[in-house]
Order: sequence, then C-alpha cells, then structure tokens
Amino acid sequence: MEKVYKFLAFDFGASSGRAMLAKFDGEKITLEEKHRFSNDPVNINGDLHWDVLRLFFEIKQGILKCANSGDRDIDCIGIDTWGVDYGLLDKNDKLLGNPYHYRDTRTEGMYEEAFKRVPKEEIFKSTGIAFNWFNTVFQLLSSRLSGDVALENAKTLLFMPDLFNFFLTGVKKTEYTIASTAQMFDSEKHEWAYDMLKKLDIPTDILTDVIYPGEQVGTLKPELAEELGVGEIPVIAVASHDTGSAVASVPVVDQKDFIYISSGTWSLMGVELDKPNITKEALEYNFTNEGGVDKTIRFLKNIMGLWLVQESRRQWDREGELLSFDELERQANEAKPFESMIDPDYHEFQTPGNMPKRIKKYCEMTGQTVPQTKGEVIRCIAQSLAFRYRYTIEGMEKVTGNKYNVVNIVGGGIKDKMICQFTANATKRTVSTGPVEATSIGNVIVQAMAVGAIKNLNEGRKVVRNSFDIATYEPQDSEAWDEAYEKWKKIIEMTK
Repeated sequence: MEKVYKFLAFDFGASSGRAMLAKFDGEKITLEEKHRFSNDPVNINGDLHWDVLRLFFEIKQGILKCANSGDRDIDCIGIDTWGVDYGLLDKNDKLLGNPYHYRDTRTEGMYEEAFKRVPKEEIFKSTGIAFNWFNTVFQLLSSRLSGDVALENAKTLLFMPDLFNFFLTGVKKTEYTIASTAQMFDSEKHEWAYDMLKKLDIPTDILTDVIYPGEQVGTLKPELAEELGVGEIPVIAVASHDTGSAVASVPVVDQKDFIYISSGTWSLMGVELDKPNITKEALEYNFTNEGGVDKTIRFLKNIMGLWLVQESRRQWDREGELLSFDELERQANEAKPFESMIDPDYHEFQTPGNMPKRIKKYCEMTGQTVPQTKGEVIRCIAQSLAFRYRYTIEGMEKVTGNKYNVVNIVGGGIKDKMICQFTANATKRTVSTGPVEATSIGNVIVQAMAVGAIKNLNEGRKVVRNSFDIATYEPQDSEAWDEAYEKWKKIIEMTK
C-alpha cells in the first residue's frame, strides 16, 4: 500500500487564517480544515498593528486540533502569509513590539524621501519590484527617519512567515518568495540589494540568510512538541508569500499560455517567467517581479480586488444592514449594467472606511450616474474589476510579447460567479476557475516536493488538476463590453 502523507498547511490572509490538513496518496490531495480563525488588525494610538502573539496561539491551536483528532503523525508543516510586513527581534531574540500592518499610514511621503537618495529607476532595476506605498523598504525608511527605537535596537528582521517559523523552531531564516516582496532583494543576483539599502541608510546586518521553497527550516522545538502532543515535526519553507503558494497551485496544462489571478482581498494578476523583466515598459506599467517556486518569477500586478466588496459590506454591517455575499451578488446582477464605473486602484480606496460613500463620490466627481442601491454599488465594483483585468492583460502582452488565451482564477474569489463571468466577458478570453483553497494547496505541493512525494512543480500542478474541480466561463456580449471598456478607460484617465 502506498504511503499516505499528511501535510499541515497554515495559510494567513489579511482578514483570516486557517490550518488545513492535507492527505496525499500519491495521486490525489484531500483537504480538511482543522482550524479557522479571524485575523484582526489592532489600532493603538493611531498606529495599525498585527496581533502576532494571538496568531501564534492560533498556530498552536491548529496543531493541537490535529493531535486531538488522531492526526499526530504529520509529515511536515508549512506556513504562508501576506507579504511585506515583518517583526523585529532584539539581541536576546525577544520581539520588539507588534509588527505594523501594511495599511498603516506611516509610509506617507516615503516615495519622495527614497527617491532623494536613490532614483526610482535604480530601485526598480535592482529589485524588479513595483512601487507600492506599503513595501517593506518604505516601512523601514519611515522607521529610520522617525528614529524608531525598535529599529535602533533590532538585531534581526523576520518577515511574518519567517517569524512564525522562528517561534516554532528557533531557527532564523528568510524564505525567498517573501523576501522578494520587500523591494529589498536583488531579483537577478538572488541576494539582498546591499548597495541600494546602504544608500537608503537601511541596516542590512538585521537581515538573515535566504532559503528557498522546499528547504527545511528546522523542526518543532521539543518543548512545543511536548506541549502539543506531537513529535518534533519538520517545518518546511514553502512559497511562504501566499501569492507564491497560490500560483504554485494553478492547474495549467500549457506552462506558457496562461495568465493567473489569485483572487481574494487583493487580485494578484500575472504570468510566470523564467527570469525577471526589468524593462522600461515594465516600470511604466508598474509590474512587479516576485519570486516563485523553483526560482521562477511571478511577473504580476497588484489590483485592489475583493477588498472593495468586503469593505462595503463592513460598512453596511456597521449601519445594521448586513447582507450575505450571495444576496449582494443577486442584487448586483439585477442592476443596470455600465451605469457607474471606477478605477479599483484609486488611492482613496486603499484604506479602511466608508467604501460605498467613496465610490459614490468617485462617480459624482467623474460625471457618472451615482449608484444608490447596494446592488448598484456591487455591480459598479465587479464590472470595474473586470475592466482592470483586461487592461492588465493588454499591458502584460505588450511588455512580454506573448499572447495569453486563458485566464486562470484561483482562490476564494472564484465563489463570486458573477465576477468570474464578467472577467470572461471583459477580457474576451476563456476563464478557468479553481481550486478555491489555492494557497493552502500550493503550500502542500511544496511540502510534498520537499519530502519527495511529488517530483517537481509541473507534476504538482497535474496532481491539483486531478484532485479538484475546475469550472469554465466563456465570453458573452462582447460588443457591449468592448464599448463599455472604452468608456471605462476614459473615466480612469480623469483620476490618474
């Protein structure tokens, strides 16, 4: 009988986390959710932080629930999280405060400060990373300029998944895909961008050695193993940036002819390359070159994604009018198409707050019909996202010189069938959706590669296709969507 492997994947998103136990019999992966928990940012005196100690408690709960349900014989553990955020340790390896949340406003004005020291073009050429106000390099520059005591006393910087790995194993290492999100890692030399960081006066002695997906970080510390009733389980460095894990799960047949969207709070849309694209055109489109499994490059664009829907729903909840996502989708489908459109990446939409009010203000400012009902607001968001996807594909094709005929959407966003169909309509391409738990599955694929249960990434993707349902959407009403797309492009030009 073939060995049945057990892999425990921890997947942390910006609003929730989960512990998923995967069993792999050599042909198919089955997933079981062992533990799910919220991930709630905490605002203290105007600063936005992650509650990192509670999150580590949830990791222990996930392991404990496996042990108590008879799944003590876990082959290994892998952790993935969102990118850019980090914790600082002192000389005694004690945590110097709760890590900042990437939506904290302390990085305002840091573009200008950085470019005084290093030209924008030089930063991009060195790192290949698109400019986002929350990137680690701007967080650290803000801390440096403000005289942040934590940074002054820091001995080690660890990104969020590396910090959790350290809590589990006592080993301090930085995983490649998460390092690549920081805009501090040289995408061609595969080392920290030391010269650039020196010019920015950002300390490099706090950075650790970089390891790659599939390498072992360490094993569960003996005292933790005893506390949780398990063995000293190996902890594997997976593609610890959640998008890196999600992309690893895309069940493609043709490895070149696909464009992906990892759909959740953010929409991460891109293609897989063998080497970074750091051309002038890539910089103009603000495309990014993040690390992937097997040292591939995730050439992608960050798009605001379902954050707009989630934040709108939170506002309606505050007003005592909470509706399910299914009901909101039903109302949106009944709303008149193309009455109102927005740029999903408009700067006013980036931070928490009254999203429906901001959307209405945008539409009024651009001379459009102002959406009034919940359905009209959601319809406005959904069709605007679909147009942003088309715009991004056109840019990808121009910069890479390739043609992409299929859009593969993975992650929780595929539950929104309306947006999936809108994406097919707007892009005039076949849309393939699945799997839902893409990030956890990609996490598991790398764990399986680490222990030799799966040979390589290509084989892993075949396993995913063999294990999970895939749905397909074909374009509809192309002429109407083409006409509306031209209108959308003119609207977003008004607010650039």
